[in-house]
Amino acid sequence: MLTEPIIEVENLSAGFDGRPVLTDVSFRAYPNQVTIILGGSGSGKSTVMKHLIGLYPVQAGSVRIFGQPLEKIGEKRRLSLFRKIGVLYQNGALLNSLTVAENVALPLEQHTRLPETMIDKLVRLKLKLVNLEQAYALFPSQLSGGMRKRAALARAIAMDPPLLFCDEPGAGLDPVLLRDLDGLILKLKEQLGISIILVTHEVASIFRLADRIIFLDSGNVLFEGDLEAARQSTIPAVEQFFASASRR
Repeated sequence: MLTEPIIEVENLSAGFDGRPVLTDVSFRAYPNQVTIILGGSGSGKSTVMKHLIGLYPVQAGSVRIFGQPLEKIGEKRRLSLFRKIGVLYQNGALLNSLTVAENVALPLEQHTRLPETMIDKLVRLKLKLVNLEQAYALFPSQLSGGMRKRAALARAIAMDPPLLFCDEPGAGLDPVLLRDLDGLILKLKEQLGISIILVTHEVASIFRLADRIIFLDSGNVLFEGDLEAARQSTIPAVEQFFASASRR
């Protein structure tokens, strides 16, 4: 039986320049699961993700994270809430002028009062968790694509967040590196008890990672449920997606 949801989206609607992008989007995500948001280009999945991480204000409907409604809480509670969230951006978003260690240390320096020695220990621990200890003193420009993803992941988990958002984490990786990154995400989920919300187009990642699927089409939720139910769905767009995926 599922526990209380960690995220509840109710009737979320949004539009830009008079054009509707999301219409009454509702879904839930649960603790200790990987929830994957699927959909074609223009389906609204990036817009949903930006609402969840606070980049877009809620225009209509409700978004609750850890039971807190984003559209109602004040700035102080909002900042406290988002300290419990890590974000792995598609391009990594590492600062090129800082070393890998300095990048990972940024959240700890900004949001804690820990001494430098403790921050350094935590940075080394996070880099070890993502198998990147050797990159401690390197700059992002010295890293391969896969290493940059892992460095960004180390920064995303620097504050030990119970909730991690991943936006197309496998973009640009070859199949071997993609498999390695997926394995790392699953390992962190199990070791740290992190709940993960992930947007991806990578079929192999969906099959390896997904506990739960949210399928969007034209700003609407067509399907919500576990991976097996999604694969057996008779909803045309969902059925077509998984039928084409099985042929790849």
